[in-house]
Amino acid sequence: MTVRLPGARDHASRHPNHGWLIVLAAFTLMFVGFGAAYSFAAFFRAFQDEFAASRGHVAAVFSVAAFLWFALGAPGGMLADRFGTRRVALAGVACLGAGLVAAGAATSLELLYVTFSIGLGVGIGLTYVPSVGAVQPWFAQNRAFASGIAVAGIGAGNLFVPPLAAWWIGLYGWRGAFFALAALCLLLGGAAAAVIDNRPGGRPRPGDAPIKGASLGAALRSRLFWALYATLLLPMFGCFVPMVHLAPYATDAGHPETVGVLLVSLIGLGSLIGRFAIGAFADRVGRIAALAWMFAGLGVMLLAWRVSASVWALGAMATAFGVFYGGFVATLPAVVMDLFGGRAVAGIIGWLYTAAGIGTLAGPPLAGAAFDAFGSYDAPILGAALLSFAGAAGAYVLRGSRPLET
Repeated sequence: MTVRLPGARDHASRHPNHGWLIVLAAFTLMFVGFGAAYSFAAFFRAFQDEFAASRGHVAAVFSVAAFLWFALGAPGGMLADRFGTRRVALAGVACLGAGLVAAGAATSLELLYVTFSIGLGVGIGLTYVPSVGAVQPWFAQNRAFASGIAVAGIGAGNLFVPPLAAWWIGLYGWRGAFFALAALCLLLGGAAAAVIDNRPGGRPRPGDAPIKGASLGAALRSRLFWALYATLLLPMFGCFVPMVHLAPYATDAGHPETVGVLLVSLIGLGSLIGRFAIGAFADRVGRIAALAWMFAGLGVMLLAWRVSASVWALGAMATAFGVFYGGFVATLPAVVMDLFGGRAVAGIIGWLYTAAGIGTLAGPPLAGAAFDAFGSYDAPILGAALLSFAGAAGAYVLRGSRPLET
């Protein structure tokens, strides 16, 4: 069911072109933030050599950053709802730039936790959810499509910035590469943050009618929110398992390590395709119904993973898995706008994204523990597929839900 919110059509019709400028700004903020974060892989060996550190110790630098940006999604969204996305995003870009510059001057791995982990974790936390939320009020008819284009900045950053960082490392060393990344974030991210806006009608003035929709408090007290939260949480336990375990699975199947890396890259490629392509499909069939299709597709691809062994079969599965994953990421913000309105959309999205944080922390380690115990990925793959189908069923039930009345 596609829900039409009062006032959304008016905003979209008054600002038909400016809304796409907001999409471009959101795309750019996610491009530089996640591009800088995912370029960590290019620095991995340099950190090991520079600080004589173990792989686990180095990897934890990235894990802390990822945990922070998931955890800060809710407060970042709440700040954007209260003070406007522009101010919050400018602060986030400043954190990104400062964190990268300080990381380039770090003299120990411990200092990288203070610089890279905190700088990028806070910076992305203040730009990601606020940017996604800012897109929603500008569109009525093509909201999921617009969201898909905006969040495609994540996939584009993942695709292009790490090779750029590797090139800079070759030219300037890893410290100089961090300074170059900081300049990229400050120039592109700063320009994008300066124009992004989550209020199509401008900042509210005394006497203006309030923005339509549920407050964050009302949403958090509603059964509708927690039903959607549970629907999202269930597939998230399995959603990140292939991203961590597909490469070793391929090695266990007798393929070289380069094939495992390629398979993970194909998930990213499929995700980029899904973020662009699924939005239009969601706007056509109904955004909550499309969310159910995405979760069901993840479950089917997990089952396909279990019976795949050849490079071609694993590659097709990885690409399709990425399409469904990217489609879900593109569709969810529009679903939130449909169900809860624009009054606190960024804060509500941020709270929902904590489910992804739980899935990131729990799913891959549990899958690894299952493999250690049984010598096979069968149990975690089947469990992840079942949870994805349960999430699809939950979304299917929610498709007839009425927007929360306030």
